[in-house]
Amino acid sequence: MPKSRYVVVLFLLLSFAAHGQSLLSRELEGKVYSDDGDVAATHVLNTTTERAAITDLNGYFKITMSLNDTIVFSAVQYKRKEIVITQSIFDSKFINVPLENALTELEEVVVMPYNLTGDMSRDADRLGKERIITASTLGLPNAYAKSLTKAERVLSEATSGGGLVPLNPILNGISGRTKYLKKQVELEKTYARTERVKRFYADSLIVADLKIPLEKIDDFLYFCEIDSAFQTTVDTHDKLKIWEFMVHKGKLYRENNKLD
Repeated sequence: MPKSRYVVVLFLLLSFAAHGQSLLSRELEGKVYSDDGDVAATHVLNTTTERAAITDLNGYFKITMSLNDTIVFSAVQYKRKEIVITQSIFDSKFINVPLENALTELEEVVVMPYNLTGDMSRDADRLGKERIITASTLGLPNAYAKSLTKAERVLSEATSGGGLVPLNPILNGISGRTKYLKKQVELEKTYARTERVKRFYADSLIVADLKIPLEKIDDFLYFCEIDSAFQTTVDTHDKLKIWEFMVHKGKLYRENNKLD
């Protein structure tokens, strides 16, 4: 057989092989979801081919897969999730993947030297009703440490890690998850300030004194939130100063919405 024919045959074999490979693999599209809805920047890894992807803000992803490949979904706040590409998944155009919150269950411990059990009714009887039981009076470590919110805990986990070269901060920085989590922390703080204002002043007071209709109160509070002075004013915890701020914003809100 002439050399040119060998070249043609080899080319045809390679073409058939490439075509066959394309039939055996395809792009899988899907979405991850959870109870709290925080599914942005979840890592999606095909451990068979070692290809990876990251979900967008709404949890959508795309990744190349073949039959019997193993796909792993992981994020600091969720349990590791694995799925094997079955024929039905391979043939489907879209899959939904539920994620489960990662909760750490601790065994019961006894706190010394008071032999506390964690059951408040039993511990109160044992120590006497006159004693005020707090973390500081018991001499517990970190008694005065500020408790982190959920968003702050997730951000702390995403920006820390063990080993000489911690991977979590690097991966989360590249994917944009760290920036997203920082924004979530700020939103949580703003929401907490608004809830504080709601506790300070009854709806009836806002309606009567600021002339804000009841159905417009939430919109009015959002109008206050977007003012850069809202954060510093509410953080003073000075109810008179906060009320003066709201009176000023109330006048502007009524003018903007033609409520006068």
